[in-house]
Amino acid sequence: MTTLLPLAVVAAYALLLILVASRARAARHFEEFSLAKRSLPVVLIFASLAATYVGPGFSIGFAGKGFKTGLLFWLVGLAYALQNILVGLFIAPRLRAMQGCHTLGDAVGQKYDRLCHVLAGIISVGLCAGFAAVMAKAGGDVLHGMFALPRWLSITIVAAATAMYTTVGGLRASVITDAFQFTTFAILLPVIFFVIFFARARTDASAFVTELSAATSVGLDSTKMIDLIGLIAAFFLGEMLIPPYANRALASRTTTASRNSFILAGVFSSVWFMVMISLGVSARGLIPPQTPEDQVLMRLVKTVMPLAGHPLLLVALVSVIMSSLDSLLNAGAVAFAQDVVKPFAHISDKAALNIGRCATIAIAAVAAVGALAVQSIISGLLVCYTIWAPAILPALVLGLLIPAPKPLAAILSMAAGIVVACKFEFFSPHTIPTIIVAIAASLGAYVLGHLLAVLSGRLK
Repeated sequence: MTTLLPLAVVAAYALLLILVASRARAARHFEEFSLAKRSLPVVLIFASLAATYVGPGFSIGFAGKGFKTGLLFWLVGLAYALQNILVGLFIAPRLRAMQGCHTLGDAVGQKYDRLCHVLAGIISVGLCAGFAAVMAKAGGDVLHGMFALPRWLSITIVAAATAMYTTVGGLRASVITDAFQFTTFAILLPVIFFVIFFARARTDASAFVTELSAATSVGLDSTKMIDLIGLIAAFFLGEMLIPPYANRALASRTTTASRNSFILAGVFSSVWFMVMISLGVSARGLIPPQTPEDQVLMRLVKTVMPLAGHPLLLVALVSVIMSSLDSLLNAGAVAFAQDVVKPFAHISDKAALNIGRCATIAIAAVAAVGALAVQSIISGLLVCYTIWAPAILPALVLGLLIPAPKPLAAILSMAAGIVVACKFEFFSPHTIPTIIVAIAASLGAYVLGHLLAVLSGRLK
């Protein structure tokens, strides 16, 4: 009986989610699968953006960081909030104004050339698979922790269930289910916090403040300034315009809707981070201090809330994880069809749609396998951030902002970003955060490529 109620609730929620997705209609054309015919209003774009970024890292991970380091990661998270607002003000409207773009690769291709287009597409597909592996790992941990299923089976269930409705409905199904899931977890997780804080855990507000101060002091004392700068850089740059966000900017009804959606998402994120950090702080003194970060939230709820509260947590966490995972699967699939296949083959709309659907399943399978190698949610996200930002952002952002960008600059920038990020992250001991070194290398390579292209043009 201890697992029957949570299992029944989660099964009922999964059926409801499939019903919601089915109402979105199966995509009949690639334009529907990739961009929902560019018809999405600001409310749906905002809800989908929030549901996509509030994944396990920004919920389970931030609760664990609040438990260990107090407000430190809220301050780090503010860099992410600021990034969303700046993207809304300066980048997303420019991206939406470009004609005929389905992906970031399309945008890069329009600004540079076909080789840059394909390279950006390959990077997008690879990073979507990496991010999806982190989400699948988190989903597997939730099912494993609640139902004691084998970890590989838990991961498979999460990846397969998410791929099922994403494969059929494409972006429209992803956005509509994201909006539904956003409503679910945006209500349930704060409710869980207030129940814990007021009813059972912290009737004395001064005790909460004391724990918050102690945890924050520990976090600041144990974090070197250079590491803090690296964390802020990673959260500011690491998710900037990753493929799911770019797709939502491109799918918005107007440039105004694109701008306002990102600004609202940035404001919401700062509030959300505080709620999750507060949940983690509430756990101090209630669960063992050596509890792994990724298990803090579940252990807190199991310790404090009655059995009837466990299904609420499960539904909230399932919503959080699947809303991020479905967006990544769809964005990776669209990038594969549009950026990797189409530049080399003239294919029909139906063929592109079928390729996108097959790619969705393939990326889900790769993510499920890769999830077994992910050590923790936050560390997995940071690795993805470290590679994504230097690999794509300098070429993309400078291409959108400066007149007559040079293809050689983009190619050198993307290549240098990938090589330096991977070398420092996986093969070289280092004291400076990898993302800082790799961004510097990527920017330097871009400037060099631009100067060489200009010089070459003058010599002709």
